[in-house]
Amino acid sequence: MHAEYRHIFQLAKPYLNIRRNDIHTEIVYRFAVRLLESEPGDASVAIPAVICHDVGWSKVPEELHLKAFGPTADPTLTRLHEIEGVKLAQEILLAVDYEPHKTAEILAIIEGHDTRWTALSPSDKIVKDADKLSRFDQIGLVIDAERFNIDKNSHVNWLEEQIEPWFFTETGKKLAREEVARFRQ
Repeated sequence: MHAEYRHIFQLAKPYLNIRRNDIHTEIVYRFAVRLLESEPGDASVAIPAVICHDVGWSKVPEELHLKAFGPTADPTLTRLHEIEGVKLAQEILLAVDYEPHKTAEILAIIEGHDTRWTALSPSDKIVKDADKLSRFDQIGLVIDAERFNIDKNSHVNWLEEQIEPWFFTETGKKLAREEVARFRQ
């Protein structure tokens, strides 16, 4: 992780020790960096948004997590993690004295990263695509298959069907297809 974002990650980390979000966030970060190599977006907005996007899960009771996301998600619980995530991300970004106009954009991205079906900006597209790509990653795929007790092959088939409707960027679609191919090898 780039040094400029390490402090943000260290402040976010205590809120990511739930649902394997620490692992998820590292995977999303790696995909965001790759997306930013080929797609427009402001790394100084997208990367802090990626780091903080799921801190709000720490405020959702753990016994409700499996009801809050996945195939049978309750949108009110998904929404709760976004709202709480904005509050925590704001505290984190204030603690590192992050630029106010960039903080506002980061918080807007976090506020709808799972429930808003449109992207606010190129940076939001990066965050949304990187977040989805984590499900295609070999580690992310195993986590989801175990979490939801689903067959990995069936899950990969389902994920492959989601590529066109889910992704905002051509690079995101390409990376998703590469991950599917890697799994099938």
